[in-house]
Amino acid sequence: MDRQALVDGFHEKREGLNEQAHRLRSERDRLNDDTKRHAVRRDELNAQVRGLVERANAHKAKRDASNQKVREAKAHRDELNRAAHTKMEALSTLRRERGGPGADGASVPRLRQEIKHLEYQQQTTVLTPKKEKQLIDLIGAKLKELKEREASLSESADLKLAYDEMKAAKAAAEEAHQAVTHLAVDAQAEHDAMIALFGAADGLRKLADAAQAEFVRHKVEADKVHRAYIDAVTSIRDLERVVNGLRGRDEREGQRDRQGAPTQAQRAEAEDIFEKFRKGEKLSTEDLIALQKGGRL
Repeated sequence: MDRQALVDGFHEKREGLNEQAHRLRSERDRLNDDTKRHAVRRDELNAQVRGLVERANAHKAKRDASNQKVREAKAHRDELNRAAHTKMEALSTLRRERGGPGADGASVPRLRQEIKHLEYQQQTTVLTPKKEKQLIDLIGAKLKELKEREASLSESADLKLAYDEMKAAKAAAEEAHQAVTHLAVDAQAEHDAMIALFGAADGLRKLADAAQAEFVRHKVEADKVHRAYIDAVTSIRDLERVVNGLRGRDEREGQRDRQGAPTQAQRAEAEDIFEKFRKGEKLSTEDLIALQKGGRL
């Protein structure tokens, strides 16, 4: 192969490598842009996750504080219930000892509860005239019994005192129970808010993990393409060195004339290296030197 044909072949190969390098650089830059985009998306999602977790933990702290108050309120309520029960037992004992109207009948609180229930039934239930009259008569009887019981209590100072104490104890216990209920409702609301926020955080975390996976995938691909681009650029530089070597061949031939013709071994080595180059393998500086010594450059 004459020198000009060899130079033309090198130029053609260099053009192909230039096109390949340009394509690889464009592909690498596109992949790097995608990598950055997925990284930004991942970071945004992780920031949202952190915000949701912080809010969820704030609700968790409030829930735990409310639960502690519930436990304390329950203990106080139970204590008041025991006190109310003691007062009721004392009142019942006193009634049995004194006898009198209504001594064996229902207690005043129970009568009031029964009357309240019957009145509600009258207001909300569709009844025949006969059934309604029976219900009204029953309510009247209960009211009469209530008045008799209250009258008997008012006639006895110690009974009245026992009744008032029992009534106050029950009221305190009921108030404590309402406090427990309100605290429990608050604790449940904080718990529900916490669960909802943790659930939302888990959903966003999955999206962030997916963005991270895409980031890694594009980064690996971008690095792979970048290495291919570097290989192409290196090959171009090797070609340029070979072409530059061909252009200075006359000068080197003059030097070889002064130094003597290449040996058979040098020519054989040069042919082997040149054949490697024609197959697309990269040449090192030592390979170029060997080509020069073997007379192929």
